[in-house]
Amino acid sequence: MTAMTQRPNLSKHVNELLILARLRVGPAHGYEIALAVERDSNGAFSFQHGTLYPILHRLEQERLIRGSWEGEGRKRKTYQLTTKGEAYLKGEAREVKTLFLNLIRVLEGPAHALG
Repeated sequence: MTAMTQRPNLSKHVNELLILARLRVGPAHGYEIALAVERDSNGAFSFQHGTLYPILHRLEQERLIRGSWEGEGRKRKTYQLTTKGEAYLKGEAREVKTLFLNLIRVLEGPAHALG
């Protein structure tokens, strides 16, 4: 069984990958990540405050991202992708691509598979 088939919650996993993919571009704070994901997906994906920050904290605990506090007065936590996170994203992206290609094949049906 692959890592993807063992995941109990696909949408939670996809959210993790969306965050990691945004951080591949460069460091960002939580709100910035949420805006970029929504913009880059043409609104197909969005985060609510209650879902984004727990995922960021878990990714930080797993050392896939690193957070640091920045700013004067009202500080913001800025996150960046770690080397471990980059490798994880690369491997998981391949698995997600395979999963969705198989899903599309099933949805389109056998007639499309022949052409």
